Amino acid sequence: MARHIELNPVSFLTVGTIGPPGQRVFYLQGGRGPEVVSLIIEKEQAIMLANSFESLLVELQEKFPATATPEQEPLWTDMRLREPVNALFRVGNMGLGYNEDTDQVVVVAYELVGEDEEPNVVSFWATRAQIKAIIPHIYEVVKAGRPICGNCGAPIDPDGHFCPQRNGHTH
Repeated sequence: MARHIELNPVSFLTVGTIGPPGQRVFYLQGGRGPEVVSLIIEKEQAIMLANSFESLLVELQEKFPATATPEQEPLWTDMRLREPVNALFRVGNMGLGYNEDTDQVVVVAYELVGEDEEPNVVSFWATRAQIKAIIPHIYEVVKAGRPICGNCGAPIDPDGHFCPQRNGHTH
């Protein structure tokens, strides 16, 4: 039977990686008190999450203008993954939501499972200010990987790469 873990509210929420560029494993990690939940995500999911957070915050500001002052909202400054990082599951898809009564954003992560299986689910509840703080961090984590070839857009490994735009010459 699938389970649903509800972290409401999170005491921290972050995205981080483990491993060298080109072999990094991306994690979405959040916690509440002593409970820490780590989930494996894809790099593309991290990018999509940051983009979706940005769009959602713009939409929320239009529909429900923020009234909280910065002093009321604790912000995280340490965005590193908390050790030990033991992944609960690999994320298949994620959704975002908003609770108007509590002015909280929720990230709901669903386990990647087979067609007839019931996925485990984790819900991370955070304030708008906390979500706003994580967006630039996610972009930094994504950019910290391998450099991108200016000719073909593919990642460059430490020993160079085969570039079809340069007739196979390595950089």
